Amino acid sequence: MSKLELGPAGILPHSAASLGIFQPEKGTGQELLEGEWTDEDKVYETAAVKLLSRRNPTLFPGPMIVWGWNEEARHKAELSLQLVKEVPGMNIIPMPDYRPIYPKIDPEAVINPCHPNLTVLHNKIQVCVLIGVHCHFANITLKMIRANTNCYTQAWCAYDGHEDALLSIRDLDSAKLIKMTETIKRVRQSMTPWAETPEGKEELEEIAAMKAQNKAEEKESAVLFKGELHEGIPDSE
Repeated sequence: MSKLELGPAGILPHSAASLGIFQPEKGTGQELLEGEWTDEDKVYETAAVKLLSRRNPTLFPGPMIVWGWNEEARHKAELSLQLVKEVPGMNIIPMPDYRPIYPKIDPEAVINPCHPNLTVLHNKIQVCVLIGVHCHFANITLKMIRANTNCYTQAWCAYDGHEDALLSIRDLDSAKLIKMTETIKRVRQSMTPWAETPEGKEELEEIAAMKAQNKAEEKESAVLFKGELHEGIPDSE
């Protein structure tokens, strides 16, 4: 079976399926790791190591979690927030909608649905998790990120999983999210997370200072119109 390699893979990377990479069958106790069927426990441990060791770990929650459309979605959202707390310095950038956002998108507030690689590059993200993103859009997003970034993509999918992620977990439910959180806690005891290294601390301080400087105005003091409105076309005499 072909092995999926970390990007950047070029402007038109081959899809994982075209490389002969497919998801393991449900209930086999295996998940997909860099294009290879691997024991589930090893995949969970690898996911934890990557989240703890690579630069600017980020969770990308999609509409199926962000919108809280049923009790299961809300419960997964709560468990996701608990997991993020176990990864020092982990950020959350949602993808609440897939429609283009014009004229400008804030890449620190929301992931760009049409050019997710730009959000990854802007925030210098080297490991990310897609969760609650509809499968058809996750496939596109994963290819674009792999095309021209070195981000280690993880897809935690409630359905069949995603071949184009470097690490894919299928049939994600609350029990699997809890297992992932427990794995992160265990792995963290034997290593120094990126956010707690001198380089990580320095970068996170710089990010915090930048966000404070660019913080939006408070609602009460915001000026709705900062420029003069143009006059209309004068009536003809």
